[in-house]
Amino acid sequence: MDRLKKLYFAAPLFSEAEQLYNEQVVTLIESIFKNRVEVYLPQRNNSINDKSQYADSIMIANGDNAYLEDTDILIALLDGTAMDPGVAAEVGYFYSMNKPIIGIYTDSRQGSYGNQEKLNALDELAESQFSYVNLYVVGLIKQRGLIVSDSHQAIDALAELIID
Repeated sequence: MDRLKKLYFAAPLFSEAEQLYNEQVVTLIESIFKNRVEVYLPQRNNSINDKSQYADSIMIANGDNAYLEDTDILIALLDGTAMDPGVAAEVGYFYSMNKPIIGIYTDSRQGSYGNQEKLNALDELAESQFSYVNLYVVGLIKQRGLIVSDSHQAIDALAELIID
């Protein structure tokens, strides 16, 4: 039997909504790829991410880096008013290891949907109808993999990587 693929699910983890979404997607991945993947979800690592406890910056960096270094595929959630800075750092660190990255960016403000008024608004100060995601991080992800617009597309992309 082939070795389990190790996945790292990088995502914001500070609100109940974030944690529930992360858990939902990871549980789906674990059920679809049962006995083929092992997923590290940082919020499950209470030794450094139980925010009622204490973990200093070195403990957090070393703890997550150890998992990143032992991971085959990074899945990074890019959603939020601004991309989570921890996720951005994890993408950068993982990029340097030349391993595959799947970015999930579900923001509904992507694309013009053929609406010329939305496009015209780009020329009016503070009226952009579109979301923004850091293009440096996007470029890193695209050089190592791809960005998808929902968790189901991420699972399809993951299936291709696991089969290889």
